[in-house]
Amino acid sequence: MKAVLPIIITLLSLQLSGQNTISGTVTDNKNNPIAGANVYLEGTYDGNTTNATGAFTFTTNETGTQVLIVSFVSYESYQMASEVRTLKNLKIQLRDDVNTLDTVVLSAGTFAAGDNSKVSVLKPLDVVTTASALGDFVGALQTLPGTTTVAEDGRLFVRGGAAEETQIFIDGIRVFTPYTPTTNNIPTRGRYSPFLFDGITFSTGGYSAEYGQALSSILLLNTIDEPDQEKTDIGLMSVGASLGNTQKWDKSALSVNASYINLAPYLEVFKDRNEWVKPFQTGSGEAVYRQQTNSGLLKLYTAFDASNFELIQEDINSPAGMRFKLNNNNLYFNGSYEAKLQNRWTLATGFSYTHANTNTGINTSAIEATENSLHSKFKLRKSFSNRFKLNFGAEYLATAFNEDYQDEVTAPVDYGFNNNISAIFSEADIIFSRKLALKVGVRAEKSALLNEMSISPRASFAYKTGKRSQLSLAYGDFYQNPNSAILKFEQDLKAEHTQHYILNYQYNNDGRIFRAESYYKNYTHLVKYDTEFTGFESNYNNQGSGFAKGLDLFYRDNKSIKNIDYWVSYSFLDTKRDYRNFPIAAQPNFANAHNLSVVGKYWISDWKSQVGFSYALASGRPYTNPNLDGFLNEKTKSYSNLSVNWAYLLSQQKILYFSINNVLATKNVNGYQYANTADGNNNFARRALRPAADQFFFVGFFWTISEKGTDNQLDNL
Repeated sequence: MKAVLPIIITLLSLQLSGQNTISGTVTDNKNNPIAGANVYLEGTYDGNTTNATGAFTFTTNETGTQVLIVSFVSYESYQMASEVRTLKNLKIQLRDDVNTLDTVVLSAGTFAAGDNSKVSVLKPLDVVTTASALGDFVGALQTLPGTTTVAEDGRLFVRGGAAEETQIFIDGIRVFTPYTPTTNNIPTRGRYSPFLFDGITFSTGGYSAEYGQALSSILLLNTIDEPDQEKTDIGLMSVGASLGNTQKWDKSALSVNASYINLAPYLEVFKDRNEWVKPFQTGSGEAVYRQQTNSGLLKLYTAFDASNFELIQEDINSPAGMRFKLNNNNLYFNGSYEAKLQNRWTLATGFSYTHANTNTGINTSAIEATENSLHSKFKLRKSFSNRFKLNFGAEYLATAFNEDYQDEVTAPVDYGFNNNISAIFSEADIIFSRKLALKVGVRAEKSALLNEMSISPRASFAYKTGKRSQLSLAYGDFYQNPNSAILKFEQDLKAEHTQHYILNYQYNNDGRIFRAESYYKNYTHLVKYDTEFTGFESNYNNQGSGFAKGLDLFYRDNKSIKNIDYWVSYSFLDTKRDYRNFPIAAQPNFANAHNLSVVGKYWISDWKSQVGFSYALASGRPYTNPNLDGFLNEKTKSYSNLSVNWAYLLSQQKILYFSINNVLATKNVNGYQYANTADGNNNFARRALRPAADQFFFVGFFWTISEKGTDNQLDNL
């Protein structure tokens, strides 16, 4: 035993002498000590945690070059490769982890930093539980700030921009015909059901260089990546019926949705101001197929609809009224693929095809319009680090538009255009810290039809002013070719142009969000013409101009009062334009100065019900009274609409739904139509342009049959 003991002591001495001590301190970027940080050698059990002063020390038997790792929550991990003997008295400074939830986001427009969302996002639940929306995503968006109430139209009018200045995308790919066609004083609706989308992102300006051909706004619809279970949804409504089904396999899924709407039974009970020869009816269907691959996801989306109607509308200049009939068929296909590549590269590509055919009859005139459009896009994203990401890509848009016109006195006329646009774009996300972020990009477009190249720089900046608040700035140049109503008659023009300047403040605190955004838009190269309507005889130029400036306020709260979710939006708009056939610069007739919207939803457990209301108030819009001097010289009375809804759970998967639009039956006026000629007193008679009906009543029964037996369509209502 006496002989063994010296050997053990000798071996222990040799081992201790072979050990190396690693030491140092860990601080943040302000030199404040970080306590509790993990410090260790990669691939070993050798390590320790920092004490209250940020200091650490531990020993190791490892030799040679090793990797020292330091990590702590809310900070980026630190790595250092060095000879073990040199890892002494280190001074390590950790940087903020910019992927944490409290990192600044760029909330002016739709720019994103670190894949964080900083715009107004509506879920399908918001779309279909908003009383005034009537199940239309566009109707729900009109409760957000920045939009203008144009009740007789139904499309999105954003910050003084005309409806065609807003473009819609599904999975990042352009939708060329997003609305169902209609006639005067009957609002249109979006073609696509919200039930197949998991999010709707709405940008009112300053959006990414990835998106072009939109002067005012973009709307991004993203289809569901992967459904959670198989189910069937059945709907019986006062205006028609719907049926949806989802099938799910190991790495793929298919969702289909079909609906049929016929207003004839409804109009038998609730007459409106039109004389219907054939009430509106439409059949539509959608399908989304998803296929997971080893590195990505393929999605194929298709939608079709066919609609028709015929009616006679009152007209002050035609005692017999104006006879209008329409037959429309629309097919849309969209394919997209996203994949993660090696070395932190990401690929996103896709294409869409649209075929639209519309036959319109106006008294004795017949017009047939056909549009075939294509959009393809290829985008790469490289994440160099959590703080720097680069996007770049290219896209191609092509439209072939053709129109045939004939009437009793005019020989058939055929006209149209082919519009091909090529574009490239590049954009960088730079996150300096959790408090400071920047996005800069540029877009270049070449229009073959206009033989013109445009360059569009864009930038957005954000600074976190407090734990829950931040400021954002955005600037952007935007170009858009004139619309088809002009291009079908004249192609020797330039693209219309606008510049956006945006200042945004946002406060977000546990279910409560407040946003205030001021903006200025400068329009140049707007198209002007010298006739009442566009035609071959019109003279066209790009000498039009205009501006729009204003303030948007938004507050949403779903925490302060139990079971209540509500939001309030207010917009102030000051805008003038000298474009189209305007003789002077004036506030256009689609714009009003003040818009207020209040939406509330309340879940009543004892009644197994969700009740809601939506109130909209908008100041009057300009119109021209020929009995007075001037252009757009008077304004309509204010618009007011209070709508209510009630969803009642008959059982877990069966729901009865009621809604009333304009429950107070307010007599809103959209404008006035004046006689073409004056009477004996040199006075032009007029009639008020009122909605076809002051109220709309809806009743529906909805039944979900699912695998788990717990899902219902309340989220869809």
